[in-house]
Order: sequence, then structure tokens, then C-alpha cells
Amino acid sequence: MDVEKVFHMNGGLGENSYAQNSYLQKKASDMVKHITLKSLEETYVSSTPESLGIADLGCSCGQNTLSTIREMVETIDKIVHKFSNIPPPEYRVYLNDLPTNDFNAVFKILPDFYKELNNQRHVQCQKLESSVYIAGYPGTFYGRLFPDKCLHFIYSSYSLHWLSKIPPGLYDKEGHSINKGKFYISKSSSLQVSKAYFNQFQEDFSLFLQSRSKEILSGGRMVLILLGRRDQNHVDRGNSFLWELLSQSFATLVSKGEVKQEKVDEYDAHFYAPSRNELEEEVKKNGSFKLERFEMFEIEHYTGPYMSHGTAVARTIRAIQESMISRHFGEEILDNLFENYGNLIDEEMGIEDIKPISFIIVLKRL
Repeated sequence: MDVEKVFHMNGGLGENSYAQNSYLQKKASDMVKHITLKSLEETYVSSTPESLGIADLGCSCGQNTLSTIREMVETIDKIVHKFSNIPPPEYRVYLNDLPTNDFNAVFKILPDFYKELNNQRHVQCQKLESSVYIAGYPGTFYGRLFPDKCLHFIYSSYSLHWLSKIPPGLYDKEGHSINKGKFYISKSSSLQVSKAYFNQFQEDFSLFLQSRSKEILSGGRMVLILLGRRDQNHVDRGNSFLWELLSQSFATLVSKGEVKQEKVDEYDAHFYAPSRNELEEEVKKNGSFKLERFEMFEIEHYTGPYMSHGTAVARTIRAIQESMISRHFGEEILDNLFENYGNLIDEEMGIEDIKPISFIIVLKRL
């Protein structure tokens, strides 16, 4: 399956859309927002450019995308307002995601976004006359996207754990999966499986750093938020366990005759949760960036009144994975699959906590 042509978050504003089911990602990015905005502030103050270039890589769609941009603009506005001798910059904002992303959903809410932002800026900083220019920039970030040295700040939230493709090392000479019945690295997976995923991560992240090193100015920064794992063990009660539960949900459908086992055996995830050491090693090998900050954190459980934590997680995963799963298995299984998945998560949470971890990394261009 060609990931670049198929993979996307669910568009629109419907019940299963990413816009309606990205609460957990928003909560996580808010937890480390102070790091993101402080890094942007330090980048701007060090050079006070007349035109500030910002890119959001893997922007997806919905209010989360524009709320982050609003906070960035407000942060710089406050600095300009505080130091009246600094002229306000114009903001060049590039929203990047795969061409399959629902950019139209973002464009439709831009007029209201501009109106609200300008009203707020006028009230808070009446002398500001700079403009905010926002553009969609479709394409994979595993490769070049922008002209040389045009960006000051790059932000990517919950995108870099998605690989550019399903690792080719997961298949034998006849094209059959060597990780049958599992979608990711599990206890029953061979060392060859974890090696295949690691090799693909190395190739992708190396290319990502190499590409960004050419596009970002010296002194510019990148803030990267992604899922990871605590140590060298690939199997834990975190991100890998959530994939294990998804494979169990499919096993239930197989037992009921709703899905064929062969179809399950043929499906693999284009996902990798790196360790801190693996990420640091790639940054070191690239040599273009200084690692300024690296922190691990856990996303707090969903505690809303309308659904359980398991249901919230299942809806989030569905909004992310539906494009890939429906392409391979068909749409008719989705409701039963993710109902089973949510129930399994809740059952396991009753036995022992599931604790997926995330990293936030700040890199400064040398």
C-alpha cells in the first residue's frame, strides 16, 4: 500500500473526523506548550527578522492546527509590544501535510481565524500592522519541501512516528509478511521485525533532518513532539501495547467470520516509537543541529463525561487509521472493530494502567 497516496486523518467535521477526535493530541501539545512558545520566542529575539518563516509539518486539519498558529503569533506580538523599538514582523506560515490531507477544511475556517486574530491583536497591541500569511504546502516531509534557508521555526506535533512507508524488511522473498497476525512489534515478533522497523526509522529520520537542515536558517529552531518508548525494549505497556490490542480486536472479528485471517496477516503499520537514544544518535550523526532540550511526558487520561477513556482512545485511533484500514479491509468493519477496541482498552485499564509516552525535542540549527 502506498502510504503517501492513502494515509490521512479523517477530514470534515463529522462524528469520526480528526477535528472532532483530536482531544488527546491537543491536551498533550498544551502540556508542553510553554516549551514550544519559549523556543519560538528565543528564536525571534535573537535575530528579530522582518519576515518570520514558520512551518507546521504534519498539520492535519481542524482547530488544533490554527490554535497553535494563533498562540505563536500572540507570543511574538507580546514581545514586539513590550519592546517598542522592535518593528513587528510579517508572519509567513506554511501548513504542511500529505496531499491526501483535508486542506479544504483548514481553508474554510481561515476567514474566521483571520477576523478573530486581527480583532484580538487590535485590542491587545493597537500599533501592530503586520500581516499573517498562511498557505497550504502539500507533500511528504521525508524530503525537501521549502527553498534554502527560508524558515526560522519548524513545529511538528504527533507526526514523526509515522514512517514514510511500511518497512520493506517485513516481507519475505515471496512478498508475504513475516509478522503475521500482528500489526507492529510484539512479544511474538522476531528480531527481524524490530530490525525492519528500526532501519526504516533511521532512513526516514535521517532524511528529515538532512532536508530541514537546508531549509532552516542558522539559529533557527525545530520543536518536535512524537510518540516514543522508555528504553531499548520495543514491547511495553505503552504505544506498542495499543497496537497489540488493535490486533486482538481484529482477532475477534476473524473469530466471528467478519474478516479473513489472510487479510489480517497482510496488514502492517507504518509506525515506529523510537527511544531517546535512537533519536539522539540520529541528531548526532546529522551534525547540523544542537539538541537544546529533550523531555519525556505522558498524556493524561481522558476524563470527560460523555465517554470512557477507552472509547476516547479508540475514536482518536480511528480518526487517524481509518484511511489505511478501510482501504485494506473495507469500511463495513469499522464500527464493530473500534467498539471492540475501546472495550479492550477499558478492560485492560481496569487491570493495569496503559501509559504511552511522548517526547518533545528542541533542536537549534548550528
